[in-house]
Amino acid sequence: MDGFANLTSVIDTALKQTAEDSGMLLGQELSIGEADPIATNRATYFCDLDDVCFVADVTASGEYPGTFHMVFGLRDAICMSGFLLGIPPARINEKRRLAIMENDDVDAFSEIINQAIGSFNTVFQPAFENRVHLKVVPPRKFIPESTEMTDAEPVPDGEYILFRARMEMPGLEMGNLDILMPRGLAELFDPPREEPEPVPDETAADGEGEGEAAAEVAEEPAGAPAATGAAEGGEAAPVPAESAFRRVLILEDDEADRQRIRELLAARGFEPVDARLDADIRDIFSQGGVRLVVLGIHNNDDRDMSLCIKIKAIAQGENLPIIMCAREWTRTAVLKAVRYGARDIILKPYQEDEVVTKVERFLTAA
Repeated sequence: MDGFANLTSVIDTALKQTAEDSGMLLGQELSIGEADPIATNRATYFCDLDDVCFVADVTASGEYPGTFHMVFGLRDAICMSGFLLGIPPARINEKRRLAIMENDDVDAFSEIINQAIGSFNTVFQPAFENRVHLKVVPPRKFIPESTEMTDAEPVPDGEYILFRARMEMPGLEMGNLDILMPRGLAELFDPPREEPEPVPDETAADGEGEGEAAAEVAEEPAGAPAATGAAEGGEAAPVPAESAFRRVLILEDDEADRQRIRELLAARGFEPVDARLDADIRDIFSQGGVRLVVLGIHNNDDRDMSLCIKIKAIAQGENLPIIMCAREWTRTAVLKAVRYGARDIILKPYQEDEVVTKVERFLTAA
């Protein structure tokens, strides 16, 4: 369809970022194709649905107020939540076939949606000059021919622009990720072109144009440097040192583990900075350059996990990956870690290949 080219480009970039971030979280290769914008309405969209789906409401605040909706198929939700919870692939396939989604799956999928909106924010905010912020509520299940449709459920009645993108995972059959955006909100993000004004009389326009051009030439001093030349003559912006993009903060109370990870990362060309959990984290960050945190915790307790919140607050909104490491991970602990802000987990004792692979994956994506 014509129109919304700018908005479609922003959404495509956000979907690509979501695929990278979610793939890292799930430990799986995930790709999301480019969105295909389609004009539709609520009745048409939901009448065409055959399978159970989840609908997540995303509220935009700031200078672009409104709500749009992300729609995932049930079997895709089961698949992604299963990988996050560490469920064996054979069991995931069985749950997809039987459409079994348990409470832990629902919680895990909610965390995946939260991270997806975090990825969207990293793209939408700079694209719209930090004048918009996105927030999501837990997704709701919609069952065709069973869930009652009201004026506001599953989405408000009205006209929408559907941005449909295909999800893919190697060896798995995945469905679409649909974004239903009210036409009014889409036009707020990407206003339609205004009709061109009538062309003035050519003779009069030519005469005025010549006069204005002559005046501009007369006012410009001879030999004045062009703007481009002045810009080129200015000092170039300093280029950050390569090491600043590979600085990793290791927070770990066990001195032997801390030294092992430090030596391991240094040998691979990273710049490790290590400290105990009770160190002055704000002072470390004030020195600049930290791009990733390896956080070794004790017993999956809230006190250690809450360090994620402190780290993110000190990082002041930067998209800083945190890899949380512990000697035991249960489903509940994994969900708790994700809620606190961890982007990935590692099971202690530290394995060389796993540590290096996960650190490199995040910093390469950055």
